[in-house]
Amino acid sequence: MIGYITIGTKDMEKAKAFWSGVLEPLGASVMMDMGRLAMIGTGLDAPMLAVCLPHNEEDASPGNGNMVALSAVSREKVDELHARAMNLGASDEGAPGERNPTFYGGYFRDPDGNKAVFFHISLL
Repeated sequence: MIGYITIGTKDMEKAKAFWSGVLEPLGASVMMDMGRLAMIGTGLDAPMLAVCLPHNEEDASPGNGNMVALSAVSREKVDELHARAMNLGASDEGAPGERNPTFYGGYFRDPDGNKAVFFHISLL
């Protein structure tokens, strides 16, 4: 259902390096680079994350209440990816942990301040 999610940046090279580096363990890379917008994912037929310079040429700013939620295959993968984000320059918004009996997540903000979470849902 979701084709891609776009988040703004003020530094395309830094954003591409951060997001492709964080998502590389999931098999993602920059799939398309159009200068002011780059699509990062595992294939053109799968949901992607896009980073872009805002079309209106105003400063990029994170949306209040907006968040990108990225699925991980296990709690261990959540831990790994959250740590990877921290090592690549993210700021911590909530260390990996159980939020309720079925949801395990680790929250962070990218270098532009966009909020994201790696999460794993387990069935009871």
